[in-house]
Amino acid sequence: MTAPNEPNQNQLPAGQPPMSPAVQFSQVPAGPLPPTSVGQSPSPTFGQFPPPPTPKKRASWLMPTLIGVGAFVVLCCGGALVVSLTADDKKVDAAAVSSGAPAATNSVASASAAPPAGKVVVPTPDKTSAAPAQTEPKAAGIGDKVRGGDFEFTVKSVKCGIAKVGSEFLNTKAQGTFCRVSVTVKNVTKKAHNFHADGSISAQDGSGRKYEVDGEAGIYGNDDGQGFLDEINPGNSVTANVFFDVPKGTKLKTITLDAGLFTLAEDAVVAL
Repeated sequence: MTAPNEPNQNQLPAGQPPMSPAVQFSQVPAGPLPPTSVGQSPSPTFGQFPPPPTPKKRASWLMPTLIGVGAFVVLCCGGALVVSLTADDKKVDAAAVSSGAPAATNSVASASAAPPAGKVVVPTPDKTSAAPAQTEPKAAGIGDKVRGGDFEFTVKSVKCGIAKVGSEFLNTKAQGTFCRVSVTVKNVTKKAHNFHADGSISAQDGSGRKYEVDGEAGIYGNDDGQGFLDEINPGNSVTANVFFDVPKGTKLKTITLDAGLFTLAEDAVVAL
């Protein structure tokens, strides 16, 4: 403590202006800094900033090494590719010389001759022998037995160019000319059936025209009226002359034997 009469040590001499606090602190007497331990940076003094850290330098040998390795790989792979292409060209030339064919200039020409990868090559199927065409069943003719409903028919003969049918006093004349068809009719069922030629038998020419039976000529052309409402027992048969009045010069092509309205059997057709 100071005596009351002693001057204050912090007081400035008379007539000297007071100093700012910054000036007071900056006038700290210089002296050696306290020693720092190893691995520690010295603590900065008041009013000073620590220096920025020094950037680490990359290794100067890394880039040249990578460039050298890349060049080595390119040289090795490129040399091997060139050697393989040269060897393939030599093999192709040798094969062409041995076979007498001109050698290809390079492998590109042989590659161009191959079909493109996207194109599908369809093999050509072997030619096979055609299957034999199915032959249609032979049509019935004169003298053949054909089934038509309840009866079995046989056309025995056909004659055209007849002007009139009957005797000198009882006869009928044709509008054109008569075609006479001799038919045998047999009952092939187990009960008796009536046969009437008119409505059961018809004729067709080459143009497709259809002719019906002339009933009056049938009466004059048969001695006992055969073919007109004949009742035929099972197993029996009747032979009758059936007449068709057709234009002169007409040639009949087929005779159709109707199977009947009350049966599912097909009509019998005889080719003349």
